[in-house]
Amino acid sequence: MSAQTILEARNLSYHAENGHPIIKQVDLSVEEGEIVALAGPNGAGKSTLLKLLAGLLTPSQGEVDIFGSSLAKLSARQRAQQIAFVDQREQPDGRLTTMEYIALGRIPHQHTQAQNNHQQAIENALKTVGLTHRQQNRLATLSGGELQRAVIARALCQEPTILFLDEPTNHLDPKAKGDMLSLISSLGVTTICVLHDLALIPKLADKTLLIDKAAVAYSGKTDDTLSKAAVKQVFGVDLLTFPHPQSGLPLSTLDIPINKTQSSTREKI
Repeated sequence: MSAQTILEARNLSYHAENGHPIIKQVDLSVEEGEIVALAGPNGAGKSTLLKLLAGLLTPSQGEVDIFGSSLAKLSARQRAQQIAFVDQREQPDGRLTTMEYIALGRIPHQHTQAQNNHQQAIENALKTVGLTHRQQNRLATLSGGELQRAVIARALCQEPTILFLDEPTNHLDPKAKGDMLSLISSLGVTTICVLHDLALIPKLADKTLLIDKAAVAYSGKTDDTLSKAAVKQVFGVDLLTFPHPQSGLPLSTLDIPINKTQSSTREKI
């Protein structure tokens, strides 16, 4: 049995006030349980596309449907009951405790569910991201990785049908990046996320869109989309793939050129 289509975008475009296109004619279909990555150079329009798909921006052209209904016709509360959005620039108030902050995710359901349901959702979110032991600590005392997990937990507390993440690994060290993407992969929630680290996308995403100059340059299954030719065209660097020395599984890395010039006046020792 084929998976249910949760989100569908048709001819989605967004223009600046001067008419300059920021996103042009994007078509996208997302099925239940899929993880979709949006990647592209800085300024390509990835974050704008993410906000359009989440209903946070009104498209200049085209439309987005969620479960076959127009996203534009849903109220803010109705959207928040199905969609959770995590912004890379989110700066939670450090005076809040972890639990107080995560509980904000219950606001869309405040008048539609019983109190014990709210408490259970909060406890489930804390447990899912591994922050139960930090629930009474203030956000200002959390590490960068813990704070990022708290932000994810606040979104999970909304019990969304679809999760939108804008650069969830931003400013994290390599181990924390792996932990964050492992968490996202384990959630079982349909997810659309902006990711900069191309080497991590094949391990996470079922489908990938490469955005270049406001348009989708490549789209499809991740293994097909992140080809050497596509990466070279969009990013101007070489994508290298080789087997892991122990597991034999494919590893990806980018050959990023660094032009290091030797000073002619440097003394030789």
